[in-house]
Amino acid sequence: MSKKFRVGVIGAGIASRHLTGFAWNKELFDVQVLCSLDEDRGRALCTEFAIPEYTQDAEAMIARADLDIIDICTPPNSHFELSRRAIEAGKHVICEKPLFGSIAEIDEMARIVARAEGPQIMPIFQYRYGSGLQKLKMLIDLGLTGAPFLTTIETHWWRGPDYYAVPWRGKWATELGGGLLGHAIHAHDMLNYVHGPCAEIFSYGTTLVNPIEVEDTAALSVRMRNGSLASLSMTLGSRKEISRLRFCFADLVAESILEPYTMGRDPWTFVAGDDAHQRRVDDALAAYEHKEDGYTRQFELFHASLVRGENPPVTLADARNSLELVTAAYYSQRTGQPTALPILSEHPLYHSWLPG
Repeated sequence: MSKKFRVGVIGAGIASRHLTGFAWNKELFDVQVLCSLDEDRGRALCTEFAIPEYTQDAEAMIARADLDIIDICTPPNSHFELSRRAIEAGKHVICEKPLFGSIAEIDEMARIVARAEGPQIMPIFQYRYGSGLQKLKMLIDLGLTGAPFLTTIETHWWRGPDYYAVPWRGKWATELGGGLLGHAIHAHDMLNYVHGPCAEIFSYGTTLVNPIEVEDTAALSVRMRNGSLASLSMTLGSRKEISRLRFCFADLVAESILEPYTMGRDPWTFVAGDDAHQRRVDDALAAYEHKEDGYTRQFELFHASLVRGENPPVTLADARNSLELVTAAYYSQRTGQPTALPILSEHPLYHSWLPG
């Protein structure tokens, strides 16, 4: 019988999606307590998901000896401190995106985890586990794509004034960034997931759609470390919401569906350069083994990694790649110059990309 990990959840917003993921993995996880400052929402989730206990005391919850995992679903500016407390209390951590507010905090957390000798932290990038994107990863692993040439990613969504009525949104101090950090981050993680780290970024970013502090529209040109190029665009001013990922390789073009929030899922299209290679691709796709996706799959893989004593399916290094892209884009927007990666300790935005 699989070990069942006991979970405490902090937050009552995006936490509902996490709780659905745990509910689909009932044999692997037991959510015992939910912590939220919003009592109405918190108790409603406890009722909906049959969570036996509600609390408003995160510190006491983290210190409990009867919990194995702390799942952090709070606004971004609280992620680092809650993660630190949980790791130092000997707990594994699941934390929503964006993980932290700087590359420095990612590197400091790596040191905290190393000192703790046991607890693991897993950043959330649940979109990776859509079957369309997983099929592309499989084709790459099988050597059926050829060399990468160009990737284009569009994150074109709509966010109006009602979205920013939530007090912490649209502000540097609490949301930590705009559409690049909080919205396009999933699609841009897919870029790193497929191709590895970025090497250089040039970016324009601006605020056009809503009277907020942070950017809601951006265009990026990217050179990847593997030699390929990428073009990324993001706006929260698209009345027709789409997400589109298109990967051009020497032997294949892979293209996602346009559904804005499930773009990793089937049916993706995979078009080869000739009939013979198309048959090889189609045969490989026919043998693909379908799994759960989203939070359900990421949590399932996290359980397996903990049982085996392996690194989590999404690592601090993955989160670093993601936040390096954001940091470099912000620096390029402010300097008007291309920005090289990696972002190391001497970089002006290493400790924070917040203005001023």
